[in-house]
Amino acid sequence: MTVAVSDGAAFRRVLDGLGLAIVGGDVPPGSDDTVDRIVERTGASRSVVREATRVLVSLGMLTAGRRVGLRVRPRDEWDLLDPQVIRWRLESPDREAQLADLLGLRLVVELEAAARAAAHSTPRETAELRATAQALAGATAARDRDGFFEADRRFHGTVLRLAGNAMLARLAGVVDEALRERVPDDHLRWSVASSGVELHSAVADAIAAGDSDGAARLMRRIVDPGASTRAPQGRAHRVAMVESPPGMGGSSASVSAPIDE
Repeated sequence: MTVAVSDGAAFRRVLDGLGLAIVGGDVPPGSDDTVDRIVERTGASRSVVREATRVLVSLGMLTAGRRVGLRVRPRDEWDLLDPQVIRWRLESPDREAQLADLLGLRLVVELEAAARAAAHSTPRETAELRATAQALAGATAARDRDGFFEADRRFHGTVLRLAGNAMLARLAGVVDEALRERVPDDHLRWSVASSGVELHSAVADAIAAGDSDGAARLMRRIVDPGASTRAPQGRAHRVAMVESPPGMGGSSASVSAPIDE
């Protein structure tokens, strides 16, 4: 069932309201609810509420049954890689934990993607990446927030795609949410972004030159500016991180304040 266009605003309001209530802990795991009660609370139609709860079921946040109605599931059963869930966490008291999770994921994924892109990319593909870096520089010079985000997400998404691994490419939406948080909105952050533009161009050059270690090292400086104060890590360590990511039996990556230049 698809919500009618005229009900789109109501659907988004109900979905965001329910999602934020679950993520924020206002409705803890194990809590029961019904479509009728949600209709009464929100004033939305049954069709809108049903569609919203279907989305939450698909995200692993709710279960639905004829006898038990709707029940909130524990967080470890949610689809935490879904951009929608990430946005809700960023708007909740769980924001700092979500930012740390995003940084940890990017340190594992984007460094290896840059290294793999350097090994697999064609001249045409690296020309595309360089053009995207130039677009990012142009948006930064113009202080164009929309243009900055679009160029930045294209750049990082292209690196993931050029890694030659379909599963890595699927993480572009997750990275987008991290980048959305880093769009400059004041003079200081635009100044920081200006210095970061050169790093994006340097990553593109390293990938074009087939320099896997250099591409990964430069990507780390973009993802985690604090990395320059720590000992450099070679390719062997990056591979170990991919094989044993945080929370899956391996040691967690070091995490500092997440600022994307």
